[in-house]
Amino acid sequence: MTCLLAMLGLTACSQENFENTDVAGFEALLNEPNATLLDVRTAEEYAEGHIAGAVNIDQAQSDFLAEAKVKLSPDRTIAVYCRSGRRSASAAGRLAAEGFRCVNLMGGILAWKEAGKDVTNDTYEVDVFRTKSGKTVRFHALVHASIRIDFDGKVIMVDPVTKHSGRTIDYSAMPKADYIFVTHEHGDHFDKEALRQLTGQQTRLVMNQRCVDMYGSGQTMVNGQSSMVNGLKVEAVPAYNTTEGRTQFHPKGRDNGYILTLDGLRIYIAGDTEDMPEMAGIKGIDVAFLPCNQPYTMTPEQLVKAAKAVKPKVLFPYHYGQTDVSGVPALLKDDGIDVRIRHYE
Repeated sequence: MTCLLAMLGLTACSQENFENTDVAGFEALLNEPNATLLDVRTAEEYAEGHIAGAVNIDQAQSDFLAEAKVKLSPDRTIAVYCRSGRRSASAAGRLAAEGFRCVNLMGGILAWKEAGKDVTNDTYEVDVFRTKSGKTVRFHALVHASIRIDFDGKVIMVDPVTKHSGRTIDYSAMPKADYIFVTHEHGDHFDKEALRQLTGQQTRLVMNQRCVDMYGSGQTMVNGQSSMVNGLKVEAVPAYNTTEGRTQFHPKGRDNGYILTLDGLRIYIAGDTEDMPEMAGIKGIDVAFLPCNQPYTMTPEQLVKAAKAVKPKVLFPYHYGQTDVSGVPALLKDDGIDVRIRHYE
């Protein structure tokens, strides 16, 4: 522990149950795959500018600890900051008392900016993973079913839409995508304007047949097909409703889920589906995105069943709308699945 503290520029006080670090140590910590970045300022302060990828939970709110226990994993290091370091120190102490390992940024975001580090107004969260050979993969929670993945200098977009639930994503301000995957033609997954904004000369667009027909271009993949797309291994898997009275939403054989393999890291993006029998054959998944938006996709109970079938190392419930997914982590705590709830309303 002493060596790790020194490497990251951390200091620990015998009277504190958390660690402090300067900007350089904090930045190094954020590049570690097991770190979660937490902004404990108000929502208004967060909206004015924050460190990219930060989860925002206001430490002054009465339900701060309850919300933190839902959104944060005790198995990860929580990198905490506020405006000047005082509120975050208080929050770090409270979280540490609940069993979290916390590192506080001394000087807060003021010190971060004084050191010339970037802040952003984007309101999406970022999770960092490492591949088998040590390459970094970043998942950006954009909105609903829209996911951005950064890997090895490439940008991968899944189901990009410009507007949903009152939120707007300006894709024109983002780099052109190297790959775009669309699961099906519903408006919360297939958005022609988003596709136009993200498409460059080198973009590979992969969709189901219905979307290719509607858009007029793109590569079609069908359920059960596996392909190498510019060096990226892609598997198209089924995604459909199974419950009587719901099958009209997503009929069997029409829509896709996708499994992407990035330098050995296997990512399952389920699309709009229920807990179909084919999930039992989906193996070796490191990161899974499973929908929970009844009646169109799964109930929380179905989501838990699907997670137990797929057995991913990390689960992101997404596409959940107004469905309450806060109880899912507790239901899977004995299954060895790291459940992370992000803003995928």
